[in-house]
Amino acid sequence: MRIDISYRDGNIALALPDDALVVEPNEVAASSDPQAMIRSAVDSPLDAPPLGEFLSQAGKVLVIINDATRPTPTGSVLAAIGDLLEAHDARFIIATGAHRAPTEDEYRFILGSSYGRFREKTQAHDARDVSSLVELGTTRNGTPVSLNRCAVEADRIVVIGSVEPHYFAGYTGGRKAILPGVAGFRTIEVNHKQALDPRAVSLEVDDNPVSQDMEDTLNFVQAGIFSIMTVLDKHQRLASCVAGDIRSSFRKAVDEAEAVFAVRMAKRADVVISVAKNPMDINLYQAQKAIENGSLATADGGILILVASCWDGVGDDAYLNLLGSALSPGEVLGKIAKGYKLGYHKAAKMALAAGRISLMAYSDLKSEILKKAFIAKVESLQEAVDAALTSKGAGASVVVLTDGTVTVPVIE
Repeated sequence: MRIDISYRDGNIALALPDDALVVEPNEVAASSDPQAMIRSAVDSPLDAPPLGEFLSQAGKVLVIINDATRPTPTGSVLAAIGDLLEAHDARFIIATGAHRAPTEDEYRFILGSSYGRFREKTQAHDARDVSSLVELGTTRNGTPVSLNRCAVEADRIVVIGSVEPHYFAGYTGGRKAILPGVAGFRTIEVNHKQALDPRAVSLEVDDNPVSQDMEDTLNFVQAGIFSIMTVLDKHQRLASCVAGDIRSSFRKAVDEAEAVFAVRMAKRADVVISVAKNPMDINLYQAQKAIENGSLATADGGILILVASCWDGVGDDAYLNLLGSALSPGEVLGKIAKGYKLGYHKAAKMALAAGRISLMAYSDLKSEILKKAFIAKVESLQEAVDAALTSKGAGASVVVLTDGTVTVPVIE
């Protein structure tokens, strides 16, 4: 069979055995009128008054929106509710967490047609700017909570997000707008350390210490929060929009997202190709999610080939420096056990994968960079797949995750 693999802004043609299994998010019905779906959601929210009523009598209105590493259709949501937000002189903050601030082109991508209307009212959260933070307490797991002063001093908060599986928080969306979205660096670091816990896995929310922290942090926000959660289908079209109370809307959106992104498989494969599609191909830090999900589909001793341009490099490089300082995946895990820094959870997940399967990557990253992460660079995706099949022998099984950062294989 022949399929097209997404790469940066184009596609790569790939020939595969006829019995190869192409795994992608499940087909669901997308909205034929996204604006109408969004307006309906904000007018008939879960466990909350309609958005207009929610904002009435509000003083300071803050809108928390995702950065460019998420596929959230923020621009579409703002087009639907922009008049109401402008009437209340809303201010906007990009929930960067510990990521860098957006570039101007990324601001245009995030805000869409509302760029000219709201750009001057939008700032990026800086987790390392101590002067912008307020210390508030601790979570049930002992994580110290500091949040951006804008979120603490707002009278009303509107959160715009998207819900898809997350490899250690269970799911994106909802409470993630606050932690890590507008949290201080130390808060994020202590929270993310809990990603080392075996309960911190994709699709799990309740018995997940990372998610528990995020949920607890909502208790420190005194302002009312109106949440607008979107779920996209495999074609990046709006499949669902749930608005209202941040906890209720998130839970409902999780159900909708699981129907899209959790894909059942009978067994693991010998060779897996896992694709990080735009915008998750921005860097290795984000594209690693395709390795994590791809490894779920890869048999012990199998070969996983990551396809990700990583056009903006490696992201926060603490995890890569740690990986590069060790001679083996086991040594990486030993170093993490002696002392954790933000990003080391990423190194741990990659080390665990590299200790069980062989990792390769078709990427713009240089071979010496990938080698630090125990990943072999391949110059030709087709040749790499052919060689992997030859090495695994006759009858080797193949799986392709066409959207590996959000597709979660569930082995039945």
